[in-house]
Amino acid sequence: MATVQTIAERQEAGRQARQRAARSQNAVTGNVDRDPVQLLRENSTGRVEALVPLRYGRMSVSPFTFFRGSAILQAHDLAATENTGITFPICGDAHLMNFGGFATPERQLVFDLNDFDEVAPGPWEWDIKRLAASLAIAGEHMGVERSSIKDIVATAMQEYCDRMHRYAECSAMELWHEIVTFERMLEAAATSEGRQLINRAMAKAAGRTHEGILGKMAEEHDGHWTIRDAPPALFHPGGPNSLLGEEQKWSNTDEWKGKLATAFDSYLQTIAPDRRLLIAQFELQDTAFKVVGVGSVGTFCLVMLFIDSHGKPLFLQVKEARQSVIARYFEADAPAHEGERVVTGQRLLQAASDSFLGWTSGPAGRFFYFRQLRDMKISAEVERMSPTILQGYARICGWALARAHAKAGGKAVEIAAYLGNGGRFAEALTQYALAYAVQNNKDYDVFMRACRSGKLEARSDEDMAADFRV
Repeated sequence: MATVQTIAERQEAGRQARQRAARSQNAVTGNVDRDPVQLLRENSTGRVEALVPLRYGRMSVSPFTFFRGSAILQAHDLAATENTGITFPICGDAHLMNFGGFATPERQLVFDLNDFDEVAPGPWEWDIKRLAASLAIAGEHMGVERSSIKDIVATAMQEYCDRMHRYAECSAMELWHEIVTFERMLEAAATSEGRQLINRAMAKAAGRTHEGILGKMAEEHDGHWTIRDAPPALFHPGGPNSLLGEEQKWSNTDEWKGKLATAFDSYLQTIAPDRRLLIAQFELQDTAFKVVGVGSVGTFCLVMLFIDSHGKPLFLQVKEARQSVIARYFEADAPAHEGERVVTGQRLLQAASDSFLGWTSGPAGRFFYFRQLRDMKISAEVERMSPTILQGYARICGWALARAHAKAGGKAVEIAAYLGNGGRFAEALTQYALAYAVQNNKDYDVFMRACRSGKLEARSDEDMAADFRV
């Protein structure tokens, strides 16, 4: 049995962490003496070759989309900074677009982290720095004044600190059951505009169900549902619109369906018995390849459409799990299975996770994890936010990240003691965010020059879709 430290001992450990990494040092951007293009190329290795230009095309839209797709750069830079030594599984990519709303298994709408492809053991402060930088970069992208950007970042950082101090007073079980619901967000909203936005988000989430998207994504013929091709974002692996290439052998329908069936049976063993019985009430109708996000473009991602005897759908998403960029730059025990890494990290960090979350192994030594494609899931429309709303959203993100860290690490007491009661940490993170926004702009310029010169090929969704039009 483990020996549990006293609160006083844990507080002292947090204060001692300041000797290792002074709070003011959190303003340091790290080692930015690197070639961003080379690191991005390395990060694209092993992805679907025909989709890599689309990845770069989506990244090229703005410095903000570039930042979303280049987590490897910030992880590289942070590896050269001093850290507190307080480590546990962190999100690894906690930028503001990787937070959102979704339904718990009990159908309660909550706000939380929602992307865990990069989850891995690492310094907790790396997560908060990614959030801080994303707020500054998004603010610049939206044309927000520098003074307002500073206020927005500082608000998120101070909220993180304040919440962590509150969580330091909670018991282990209280933290495990802590959840940020939309009802609590309404109560905490500082403006009527913010409350209106939250209410609209709740109404929107109610319509984002599997049943709601069935007719949009698929069509029925003689009682059988087939997913519609919409290349390059959605296509059948062995069909005429496939972008996977002959080397993947997707053209051999029987062979890849056989491998998929084997992988699916393996997945079923990683979920609870009652969930296996639930899935058994559905029949698989179709499977298609789906291109998602910005940073994930080019990784293998499938959508499986199931229908029950009442004609109601279940969409499962099968995402490839690759080595985390955090694991690449922070030394820790390597996971036995990358899919299990994602699932375990998600269950630790989230207040409530997807009922169908599980993992499996696929062809060619690839690892995958399963989750529902859409279950009342909503994301922020940052570009439409006013500075006031962005500031309110930043505060909620700071709250949600503090809750995730307090639960996953069980280190709320230590982190709160490290943070202290003043504003030094929030001030340092605000400086960091502004400085990293400058660095991100430099990297984006290098990236865009590489795209324009042909060193990298970047294509938009519209350009690639035109390839398939008759």
